[in-house]
Amino acid sequence: MKKILLVTRNFPPLRGGMERLNHHIYLELNKSFDVVVAGPADSPLYLSPSTRFCEFPHRPLPVFFWFSFWSTLRLAIKEKPALIISGSGITALSARLIGYLCQAKVIAFIHGLDVVMPHPVYQSVFLPAIRSCDALWVNSQNTAKLAIDKGVMSDKIKTVHPGVVIPGNITIANRSLDFRSELGLTQDQKILLSVGRLTERKGLVEFILYAFPDIVKACPDCILVIIGDEPNNALHHKSGAKEKITQAAKDKNLENHVIFLGHVNEAQLEAAYQSSQLHIFPVVELPGDIEGFGMVAIEAAVYGLPTVAFAVGGVPDAVSHNKSGWLIQPGNYPAMTKTVINSLSNANSSNQKVSPESCRQHGAEFSWDIFGDRIRQLCWETMQ
Repeated sequence: MKKILLVTRNFPPLRGGMERLNHHIYLELNKSFDVVVAGPADSPLYLSPSTRFCEFPHRPLPVFFWFSFWSTLRLAIKEKPALIISGSGITALSARLIGYLCQAKVIAFIHGLDVVMPHPVYQSVFLPAIRSCDALWVNSQNTAKLAIDKGVMSDKIKTVHPGVVIPGNITIANRSLDFRSELGLTQDQKILLSVGRLTERKGLVEFILYAFPDIVKACPDCILVIIGDEPNNALHHKSGAKEKITQAAKDKNLENHVIFLGHVNEAQLEAAYQSSQLHIFPVVELPGDIEGFGMVAIEAAVYGLPTVAFAVGGVPDAVSHNKSGWLIQPGNYPAMTKTVINSLSNANSSNQKVSPESCRQHGAEFSWDIFGDRIRQLCWETMQ
């Protein structure tokens, strides 16, 4: 059985989309390969007992770089993998160096920010390591374009969309009642749902300032429910996003229409998707900070929940216009406002192109089984 080494800073118990993605890389590849893992402290809790591993602190960064390199090198020398997979750009340098020393092929999984990170050291040291990898997996067509713009050979690039858990039989009524009851909402109130880390890029401040007032005017019973915390473990993050969102709501006298839930468990998240009328994804374009894909739009879709989003970064790969939601020209808040109001007003109309069933059909195209088949085939190709 071929041996693969996965090295990543983003792995459970850390939380987030990249952490789930890397965990599923391990789970899917472990079906066909002997996978060993180099990951953050306590990551072995999420591995099978037979998996060999090394662990290292994920912060502060100098400590992470030092210990992750030497721990991973010792593991690679001992295990002699045929292939090394870097879970993101931040571990690509170590993976490339260790691959050279151990004569192993190297794949880096790139998510967008990995190639546009503005720090000069990153651009001068890590980006050349990414370019020199044997293959690159990218999470969207937009990330592929960014990588090519940074000098990556196009024939090295393979698009690999992240996957999603496809729910089984869903009992919506009871979960919806429980979720609304916990929030003190009636069954008639409309829920706009936002899910994800609270960052400036997510565009919630601008949405509340430029779109939400008119939405509430048209739908007075509308509530914006926000799930997610600030990404304290992220490398590229400015704090204070929640305070800015709160202040925007106060400035527009909309405090009673915004509810923060912070981090929730999987059952609560499922109930939120099932109880809401619309998932909003008003991502904004920022220099040096992009939305690589938009996994939450796929998660919403598998529960039959449509998304209204700006067509920014890799979001068009995640939202199918007029099937799983609607893509709006970036920054066009009047168009977003109109689309949200129309969707809320016509939610039960048979003339709607976007339906719960069309959303679920779109989401099913991103199952983890499909993801697993894709990456296993690409690993075989790279090792040839």
